[in-house]
Amino acid sequence: MASPAVKDEILACLPQLRAFARSLARDRDQADDLVQDAIVRAISSACQYNPGTNFKAWMFTILRNLYFNSFRRKYLMRPLDPSDLETHSAAPTQLAGLDYRDFKRAFNELPADQREALVLVGADGFKYEEAAAISGCAVGTMKSRVSRARRELEAKLDMDRAGPRERAIEGGSSDEGPRAGGVGRTVRRQ
Repeated sequence: MASPAVKDEILACLPQLRAFARSLARDRDQADDLVQDAIVRAISSACQYNPGTNFKAWMFTILRNLYFNSFRRKYLMRPLDPSDLETHSAAPTQLAGLDYRDFKRAFNELPADQREALVLVGADGFKYEEAAAISGCAVGTMKSRVSRARRELEAKLDMDRAGPRERAIEGGSSDEGPRAGGVGRTVRRQ
């Protein structure tokens, strides 16, 4: 049975665990199941935790291992189809919603190891050494994954920001007609 201190530690890292699980599973229900399984595993294995070490990293390692073990068992999982999102969601009404949707789409297009690296280092604030230990890779590999992921994410988002008007202007035509450069100003002739 886990001590009250271990239970408090679990509660403290629960939001980050859930976010990490969502980034891995890309499905809310699967992520919730994954977090629940990780908590059960941590409570039953609490005697294996070394006090004074990074508890959050220990929990993330358990969650990550559970995910990849279940992924290996279900080697033929159906990937998330972007058309499912389009048919079951409402269009955002604010620019922030559009930006978030673009980020989410670009983030989900990254390879799994790069998504994992960004979540661990960027979102959850792990040091490269801790993130490498959780992922079971070298520190240099983790730094490389984060760097490549950031570069690729930036490129994807820059491409999204160049909307149809900017692409048309770069191509030599404009879809706005004679007022493209005038922004609606009228000029008085005398």
